[in-house]
Amino acid sequence: MTGAHRAGRTHRLWMALGLALITAAGLAVAPATADPAPSADPAASAVPGTAQGVVAAMQPSWNLGNSLDAIPNETAWGNPPATKALFDAVRAKGFRSVRIPVTWSNAQSATAPYTIDPAYLGRVKEVVDAALSAGHYVLLNVHHDSWQWISKMADDHDAVRARFDATWRQIATAFRDSPRRLLFESVNEPFFDNATDAQKTQYMDELNTSFHTLVRASGGGNATRVLVLPTLGTTPAQNLMEDLVSTITELHDPNLAATVHYYGFWPFSVNIAGFTRFEETSRKDLVDAFTRMRDIFVAKGIPVYLGEYGLLSYPDYTKPAAPVERGEMWKYFELLGHQARISGVTTALWDAGSFINRNTLQWREQGLVDLIRASWRTRSGTASSDQVFVPKSAPITDHTLTLERNGTTFRGLWHGDTKLTAGRDYTVSGDALTLTKTALTRLVGDRAYGVNASLQARFSAGAPWPIDVITHDLPVQSDATGTTEAFAIPTQFRGDVLATMQARYADGSNAGTATWTPYQEFHQTFYPRYADGTLVLTPAFLNALTDGAPVTLTFDFWSGAAVTYRVTRTGTTVTGTVS
Repeated sequence: MTGAHRAGRTHRLWMALGLALITAAGLAVAPATADPAPSADPAASAVPGTAQGVVAAMQPSWNLGNSLDAIPNETAWGNPPATKALFDAVRAKGFRSVRIPVTWSNAQSATAPYTIDPAYLGRVKEVVDAALSAGHYVLLNVHHDSWQWISKMADDHDAVRARFDATWRQIATAFRDSPRRLLFESVNEPFFDNATDAQKTQYMDELNTSFHTLVRASGGGNATRVLVLPTLGTTPAQNLMEDLVSTITELHDPNLAATVHYYGFWPFSVNIAGFTRFEETSRKDLVDAFTRMRDIFVAKGIPVYLGEYGLLSYPDYTKPAAPVERGEMWKYFELLGHQARISGVTTALWDAGSFINRNTLQWREQGLVDLIRASWRTRSGTASSDQVFVPKSAPITDHTLTLERNGTTFRGLWHGDTKLTAGRDYTVSGDALTLTKTALTRLVGDRAYGVNASLQARFSAGAPWPIDVITHDLPVQSDATGTTEAFAIPTQFRGDVLATMQARYADGSNAGTATWTPYQEFHQTFYPRYADGTLVLTPAFLNALTDGAPVTLTFDFWSGAAVTYRVTRTGTTVTGTVS
């Protein structure tokens, strides 16, 4: 996946998955664990002789996203050229392996004999060798070629097969003498246009089988190199994983692994349809996906490499506001790490530059990285929210959160290096953590709008849980005019944080791009600019409105407040009025 192509392809794949929740029975498997600080010396431990051992040794893994897979070249999507220093920084955080997505069409003839430019192949080898020299296992693949030309297989079968075979023949030859710490993945998120379900199954088996035959025939280290085969779309749906089991069984090769991707329950992952919280449906989707991976693959001795995981809309440092609220996103990553560990699944974090800044080699959100690292070995405690809203226009009162201990023991609250006093500053009764009026009065200080204090709830294991104490009042909006290409609502947020937006016509029907729900997709249709004091409605949303029909917008905020506003599109003119 990439930032540039996230919205279309992955939307279809994960929407389908989200609507197909399948529960499988549990089987005991060995959990996948990770050393938080593995040796940087690749000779420090021998490479396992089995596919299961190799994939387990790769846990945890990290993606060099939006680099060699970027179109039309390595730096086109905003990242600098990959260096060994980058791989060293990733290694220092405890990652043991790197997935290197490559779009080969960037430098390949589109006609026979489909030659890859030797200079480009050389650059790919340079990057692979840099990652290997940093002590990583490396997975190399064919990436955006999947939607650029492989997807045309139903309409141009022979040409696609010829190019696919030529591509892998050249890659296999170039890397035949690389160490066993290098793995190959046949194709990223494959799908096929204008094909029946039966044809899609056939094409997927055909490509994986041909990939296997070509690599093995190239000799050298490729004779026993671990090869990673995807499901259709790299989707963890039961029928697609069972199809891949059939392919792997027919190949009779012990050096094979399966790969799927997981980006969460789609409505939660992009914040649409009111799924602002990591609630029961989203949790079930995640648990069910890992249960299927465990039961269909791992329990049968087929190792699973989760080649990409994250959320479709978070993190993305290029956006003015986060579509998924921090605490809800943390709960997702915490549970994902736990489920992967107890299911024996190796995880590869998708990073297009939003986790580690590739210019400075600094991690952008240290708390999130700490949480993810903790999940490789243990669980972290969380709470019902990471926000405590204190209204400025009302007297300060006690505020209660619900602890979610996840098997840990609550150890207390800290404000910076100062431990708060139990009984005076907070109380704990069962799972109820109550911040007292006394503590909140002290923490909000002069009650300026916004975050007044940041606390940590610490537990006996895992990462601390952040709690922001926020002074707020009801947001205030003003009338505005603009066009379908540029329209923003003047908004005094007054410390509050936007959660979602509903859009309805006067008759109660849904308005906007998502007509199946009143709740529109964050960022695709609306987003706040807190620093500018505006709330933007996007051209996509405005152009989807019925001409001349007033639309009532309801903006829901994380404090629990709701503000309504009315917009009307007349041609390309948009008027907005306070309701």
